Amino acid sequence: MKVTLHPHARERISERGATEAEVIATVLKGERFPVKFGRTGFRRNFHFDGEWHGRHYATKQVEAYAVKERADWLIITVIVRYF
Repeated sequence: MKVTLHPHARERISERGATEAEVIATVLKGERFPVKFGRTGFRRNFHFDGEWHGRHYATKQVEAYAVKERADWLIITVIVRYF
């Protein structure tokens, strides 16, 4: 299975503080759940213990929203939460 990032998702990754490796790990090893428009969401928590926008957080949660293309996944967008 191949994971491909749409240009929109690439922009969101850098804006929201995730890495491409984290997004791929989220798809391959994270929790899967259904989302709107027949898409699939993937969620995974990562140890962070760092600062984001002036505040310290212990955990980073990455969510990737994807569509299936044959046997592969196309990542449409990425959401990152810190807590």
